[in-house]
Amino acid sequence: MLDRSHRSEELLTARLSLRRPVPDDIDAIFAIHSDPAACLHNPSDALSKREEAMELFQRWDDHWRRFGYGYWVVRRRDPGRTLGFCGTKVVDLNGMSVLNLFYRFEVSSWGQGVASEAATAVVEWVTERVPDLPVIARVRPANTASQRVAVRAGLVRAEHLDTAGEDGLDWIFAKNLLG
Repeated sequence: MLDRSHRSEELLTARLSLRRPVPDDIDAIFAIHSDPAACLHNPSDALSKREEAMELFQRWDDHWRRFGYGYWVVRRRDPGRTLGFCGTKVVDLNGMSVLNLFYRFEVSSWGQGVASEAATAVVEWVTERVPDLPVIARVRPANTASQRVAVRAGLVRAEHLDTAGEDGLDWIFAKNLLG
């Protein structure tokens, strides 16, 4: 399912191209993260100013520089606009280093399997390259669509790790969890 390109910063799936973000993506970061529907379950992620998107891009870029992976820009393989973002970043969960799986897409792409396809590619890629760290997704209990994406990407519920997040209870889904 996943083609490896010559550049480690691009993933290709049947329908999608995922690549490392560049400064030209800041407008798309702002557009998607300022859409109240896209941030409905995570309102603390909502952006209100383009400068915040610039800061978010910088954090994403810093992660890429430090670890060699991070959040990807997701587009259809045929040239088109940015559909959203999907990737992992190193975070602490209950004193354990894990890779947090993130996905956020423009509303017009919902219901087409785009998030599941992108998340599956990212989980496959990062599991192969960073096998020591579990992959987790933090999902609001009411966000059933996000729960389905996590499961389709190969994660399973890890109820014992559920925790309070910025926007309420985080249900944890995990892959390669030790112990």
